[in-house]
Amino acid sequence: MKSPKEISVNEKLLTLTKEIIQLTEDKDDLPLKVMEILVNDPEIQEIQDYANNVSIVRLGFNDHGPVHMRTVCRNALKMMKILHQAGIKTSLENEGAGTFSDSLTAISMAAFMHDFGMTVGRNDHELYSGIIAYDLIKRILDQVLPKKEDLKRKIVIRSMALEGIVGHMGVRKIHSLEAGIIQIADGCDMTKGRARIPMELNKSPSVGDIHKYSANSIEKVKILAGQEKPIRIEVNMSADVGFFQIEEVLLQKINSSPAKALVELFAGVEGCEMKKYL
Repeated sequence: MKSPKEISVNEKLLTLTKEIIQLTEDKDDLPLKVMEILVNDPEIQEIQDYANNVSIVRLGFNDHGPVHMRTVCRNALKMMKILHQAGIKTSLENEGAGTFSDSLTAISMAAFMHDFGMTVGRNDHELYSGIIAYDLIKRILDQVLPKKEDLKRKIVIRSMALEGIVGHMGVRKIHSLEAGIIQIADGCDMTKGRARIPMELNKSPSVGDIHKYSANSIEKVKILAGQEKPIRIEVNMSADVGFFQIEEVLLQKINSSPAKALVELFAGVEGCEMKKYL
């Protein structure tokens, strides 16, 4: 059963996808068809729920389930909307291999499935995510692109989605703007709501607690149109410990992302001047 938070994010994802489609010339509704499947598919829901169980209950980590994967998707769509409005083409567009709609579709699928591998464990979970996601991606694309002449398009979208999945940790070299957006979108989900569950479950200090307490100081992450660069990310925090989360997680993901040149990053404690990182 979906939580109220999941239902709310689902509605926002569908609305945002519709808004982006209206900005395109061809008004291709493929991304919306795929999004409608992603938010309602029972197998995707069960995988996300179990990934969260393994992450929180078994391993003592933070949220890696349905809300996190939907939040990453929303973050990625916000960035895609900003880039499209700024006239910046995706890798598929620049290479002549696909359309903006293809890129948007691949990014949505990658975001929804990037942490599927947490059902197996933390180590190399991004690779397990790709293995688990492959059949689901194929099933969904076969459903929305059933014609024989759609084969090339399906292969391109599937390949791009898999690159976004296996590259989201920032430890494997990726080359596309689309995969780079997934990487940054994942890093942006670090507000205190995501850290609260493991903090309540684990009251005693343990190795890695700095991540939990650092994340718990992050009040809000904003994704906006930038001034010097197309995308501006602002991180508002309640305490200085939040800088650890930014410098050890988000900044490293941005630095290793093919989309780095398109992002400016600012962070600061509420009531104080923001520090410019990028």
